[in-house]
Amino acid sequence: MGLNIAEIVVSVALIALVLVQERSAGAGGLFGGGAGASYQTRRGFEKIIYWATLVLAFVFGALAVANLLVK
Repeated sequence: MGLNIAEIVVSVALIALVLVQERSAGAGGLFGGGAGASYQTRRGFEKIIYWATLVLAFVFGALAVANLLVK
């Protein structure tokens, strides 16, 4: 039961992080960044969101496998 709840919490957090990335296409988009902006490297808050998304994706996968093995 605990793995199910953990998986739900991680999945909701992962969805939120992905939506923030897609919506803003960079943290500048949250504050009215230009629509014609070219490619930029991730810095600051964007980089934190990017790495947090990767970590949560890995954790979600590990929880899914653990949930499969427990049942």
